[in-house]
Amino acid sequence: MDIFFYIIIFIMGITFGSFYTLAVYRIPKGQDITHTHSYCPNCNHKLGILDLIPVLSYIFLGAKCRYCKQKIRPRYFILEIISGLFFVTMAYLLDFSIYTLDKIKILEFSFLILYFTFIIIMAGIDKEYKKINKPVLIYGVIISIIYIVYLYIIDKASIYRYIMYLALYFILFLIDTIYLKKNKKDCYTYLILITLIIMCIFTGEYITVGTIILTLLAISINTIIRKLKSTNKDKQNNNQINIGLYLSIFNIIQLIVVLTYLKLT
Repeated sequence: MDIFFYIIIFIMGITFGSFYTLAVYRIPKGQDITHTHSYCPNCNHKLGILDLIPVLSYIFLGAKCRYCKQKIRPRYFILEIISGLFFVTMAYLLDFSIYTLDKIKILEFSFLILYFTFIIIMAGIDKEYKKINKPVLIYGVIISIIYIVYLYIIDKASIYRYIMYLALYFILFLIDTIYLKKNKKDCYTYLILITLIIMCIFTGEYITVGTIILTLLAISINTIIRKLKSTNKDKQNNNQINIGLYLSIFNIIQLIVVLTYLKLT
């Protein structure tokens, strides 16, 4: 019975993955992500049901648009697969099965999916534009505050730790309102700080610190390699580092590793 349950979870995951690809493409362009019908970004032809089946459409269409034959970027397929695998992995690590369904497990799984949605869309946009999208960040802040309320009511978690995070949110948004908006600045570092607070709330301080360390290490190695390979023409691009993308990758990897360890011990 569990195999069918996990197949359903995987289908749910790749469906969310299809939405993530749409969100990563449309949100930076200011386009609607809920009501506007899906279309080919090359020929603008509206896509039919057979064009929108996650994973399968990409395979059966040969990674090309049915109408204009333009190649479809592999990221759509990869993101859908990653999303499906993440959903199944989290369900397994949380012992989320047809036999163990209860309110707490459903809520825990749901919050992880909400968090993953924030992480994957934020990372996708950062990869494409080296930019932390503010509406996506606000979504992350909102779900983290809801998660704090959940932890306090359901898990009876200490509220003082989370009051500190709420205070940090208040201070950072105050800085944004008074200084950044006044000077018409969109500070990447400031947005990364808010992202780190969201990570702390959902994955804990230890995982977040580990995420920062691994990110700094990866960025250092990447910077050295790029400088060694760069020429005079592309030296100006050496500072284009997608910090949000690195943080997201290492945060999710560490979350999986920690949950796996807890399950095995």
